[in-house]
Amino acid sequence: MKNILSIAALVAISFSANAQQNFTIGPKAGVNFSTLSDVPKGKMLPGFYVGAVAELKLSDKFSFQPELVYSSQGAKNIYSETVASVSVHHHNHDKLEYINLPLLAKYYFIKGFSVELGPQFGLLLKATNKDEITTNGVEVKEDTDFKKEVNTFDFGIGAGLAYDLPNGFFVNARYNLGLTNVGKSNQYYDGSKNRVTQLGVGFKF
Repeated sequence: MKNILSIAALVAISFSANAQQNFTIGPKAGVNFSTLSDVPKGKMLPGFYVGAVAELKLSDKFSFQPELVYSSQGAKNIYSETVASVSVHHHNHDKLEYINLPLLAKYYFIKGFSVELGPQFGLLLKATNKDEITTNGVEVKEDTDFKKEVNTFDFGIGAGLAYDLPNGFFVNARYNLGLTNVGKSNQYYDGSKNRVTQLGVGFKF
């Protein structure tokens, strides 16, 4: 009985040590270049993201990487229109703030280099519009909260490329393709989907 318990204890200690060696966690941050599909005259809106990343190595080639990230994204519109024979210029920013949960599978094809692919689940925090309107040289700024017009949950697919340095630092580039509608039915953004390119750095302990 003592021998069995001793063997069990050694196995548990060995498993725990191996898990610690194969599990890393740390911070990550970077820039977003985002837009929304099906938005007329939509342009890239710069933003940022910050959060935490964990990685569980399953083998030398494969690992599982969940993340929890705050992401500032949306779209930018710069356009002009004529109202009652008066030219009106708009510099319009639609900002969407999410807490995103990517769940990625990673494959290391060369030492340090990996490809990432997996689903991403998003929870909307805020949706705000900032419009700078210029008419006859007079500028007016309008801020609007349109969270009620946007769906609370977002779902998409993330795909990217990463490089891990031996000291724990890493760099990565990723594209997030939204698959669900941003706007609620019959709202302005109904049919639009998130499109986000990310460039970032991080460190895993």
